[in-house]
Amino acid sequence: MTQRVAVVLFNLGGPDAPEAVRPFLVNLFTDPAILRVPAFVRPLLGRLIAWKRARAAQENYAIIGGKSPLRELTDEQARALEAVLNAKEPGTEYRCFVAMRYWHPFSDEAARAVKQWGADEILLIPLYPQFSSTTTGSSITAWNEACAEIGLSLPTSTLCCFHSDSGFAQATARLVEEAYAQARAELPEDVKLRVLFSAHGLPERIINAGDPYQWQVEQTMAAVMAALDMPGLDRIVCYQSRVTPQKWIGPSTEAEVIRAAEEKVAVLICPIAFVSEHSETLVELDVEYRHVAEKHGIPGYFRVPAQNSDAGFIAALADLTRRTQHSARTLCSFAGARQCPREYTDCPHAKAHALLAKAA
Repeated sequence: MTQRVAVVLFNLGGPDAPEAVRPFLVNLFTDPAILRVPAFVRPLLGRLIAWKRARAAQENYAIIGGKSPLRELTDEQARALEAVLNAKEPGTEYRCFVAMRYWHPFSDEAARAVKQWGADEILLIPLYPQFSSTTTGSSITAWNEACAEIGLSLPTSTLCCFHSDSGFAQATARLVEEAYAQARAELPEDVKLRVLFSAHGLPERIINAGDPYQWQVEQTMAAVMAALDMPGLDRIVCYQSRVTPQKWIGPSTEAEVIRAAEEKVAVLICPIAFVSEHSETLVELDVEYRHVAEKHGIPGYFRVPAQNSDAGFIAALADLTRRTQHSARTLCSFAGARQCPREYTDCPHAKAHALLAKAA
């Protein structure tokens, strides 16, 4: 009898039309994992923030056709992953489902589709390489709530992160190496080239509360650098997409672009925490920061493409999916056991351990 395995891919989501921008932002800023204020304040404050940001966001999306390409790109990743999985596991039928956090298809839509298909087992696979309570953590919560609502209760295994997975690191390093060679070929020999590994930022207080995201981003850069085997490469981790007046983790990508321009160093930006093109890469990196760089007289501005459906990335994702399925753990990292140092109490393994201890 064929075993039916549902692979649920978590991603952020994005507006699929200009009129979807504001409700998308409302969903984002009323998420308790994002807007960490008292519950009675959140709905009103979240809507106010969304209203204030809607016009600028619509202008940004207008640059890339009025909507986010994330839905289509994630669907392509799902079909590619499905094909690889089904080619290598006889006796098992895999089907990939997409569960977006802030726009369609939401977790409830994905959960109903999984139930209707008649899955025997569920694998939850984030398309966020690094765990954060604001991304994968929030998606897991939404998925659990959706399953409870429709009575979907099946054996489920969850991958929390793959920040230092060797396959992911090697696939990313290959993209960096190709982009670096192309950039180097376009630059004069005497112009230095610096790689900026750019990740989405977070408020410092979220990190200080125990979120392991920043530590995992740094581990990703280290893993990619090891796979590159380019000792002496000028590089730095930096953070983009600040959206509130709070103090955010740094250094900021914009500040590093300006610094490079002042030092007459060209930059190659690698989106280290995104595996699909979307507004943060296509607008923020390709348009806004490029404008900043050129305004400050940078000698060269280049970018590594996101993975999208790159064959190496899909192969790594398939391997991660199979390891999650065959792990003895219902919650596992890319290496099986917990990887985060103990001070990161928002690591899902730490939370699961605390719940078990409380139950005992």
